[in-house]
Amino acid sequence: MTSSEARNFMSVQFAALSENESFARVVVAAFVSRLDPTMEELNDLKTVVSEAVTNCIIHGYDSDSTGIVSISASLDNETVHLTIEDKGRGIEDLELAQQPLYTSKPELERSGMGFTIMENFVDHFEVTSEPGRGTSISMKKTIVSKKALYN
Repeated sequence: MTSSEARNFMSVQFAALSENESFARVVVAAFVSRLDPTMEELNDLKTVVSEAVTNCIIHGYDSDSTGIVSISASLDNETVHLTIEDKGRGIEDLELAQQPLYTSKPELERSGMGFTIMENFVDHFEVTSEPGRGTSISMKKTIVSKKALYN
């Protein structure tokens, strides 16, 4: 990988609409494709993007489409750094929200597994939130070269 690729980055913002969740998945997948991820790695990244964006829309903005979801990503050699954030309502009790099966929207039949899924699909996972100011989810995942798998 060249030194310019080691500093490659992108950012995108979009309306907090559920139909934009698939757009977010495609944008991140296209950006990461230069690392030649395996299908499993690509699916893991697409899953964490879906979970994070859905959380921003449903919990951060309470499905208010005037909100804005932001994604930034960078490549540091084989490591993908992702940050997905909203400027919505924030999380009152972050420790409780990160407990498996907890959901603040049981009426929507949410599983309460979003943070757990994200944490298990990446190498590093961190949530920061401030009530009334929004939530930021930062993740890192190292992509294993397909070439190394076949040698």
